[in-house]
Amino acid sequence: MFSPLEQFENHFFYRGLTQLDFGLCPSIVKNVFLGDTLSTIMVTTFVTVGSLFLFLWLGFSRPLVKAGKIQSLLEAWWVAAAGVIRQQLGLDQRFTPLLVWTFGWLALHNLVGLVPYNFTITAHLSTTLFLALGFNLGFFFWGLYHHGYRFFGLFVPSGAPVFLLPLIVVIEVVSYCIRPISLALRLFANMMAGHTLMHILVGFTVGAPLFTTLVVLVAVFAVTLLEFGIALLQAYVFVVLCCIYIRDALEPGH
Repeated sequence: MFSPLEQFENHFFYRGLTQLDFGLCPSIVKNVFLGDTLSTIMVTTFVTVGSLFLFLWLGFSRPLVKAGKIQSLLEAWWVAAAGVIRQQLGLDQRFTPLLVWTFGWLALHNLVGLVPYNFTITAHLSTTLFLALGFNLGFFFWGLYHHGYRFFGLFVPSGAPVFLLPLIVVIEVVSYCIRPISLALRLFANMMAGHTLMHILVGFTVGAPLFTTLVVLVAVFAVTLLEFGIALLQAYVFVVLCCIYIRDALEPGH
């Protein structure tokens, strides 16, 4: 690995058609099942999501009256995330399962990237932008469905001067459209910057004297601890901002 950004490259795994095409057209097998869709992002996602589902299954498979370590960790995950959501949304808890899962999904992928020679999905703008756009559009259409045209009152602050309303509406619409971009960039930039810094620091140890190597390793350890906190913090920030967007959909009036 010669470049600090090489660790973020998304590689494709297709190496030829399989003989077990189950009677399907070879082009379908190539383009849909084995072609450009089978990438590092997909494989990493399958492994991490599968691990998360396994963690949930192990946590719920034991009797509730005899909780084990996995179930205690699962309960801590739920209590911590649900508490944050409750602070933002109050008694309306209809979106709690979705946001708790989102927090766990993001935290897991952020932490997986700290493992050496691993792949960080959340350091890819395509992933974070897809996630942010999905939430933003989902909340927009949900609010529009439940409130109708009254939802557009979100872009018209109450008590604003009439002669400034056209300018204020344009500003509100632009800021609303920028939301998913800022949400995606925040997560993407923090993950990429931290992992790139760790790679650069480790590169200083190549051919360096023993004292320099020890100093750099101490710095890498400190940065790793910092990145561990940032990984959890960015998952927390993402969920909090999603709660704010949900609150706008629940109560479109300013």
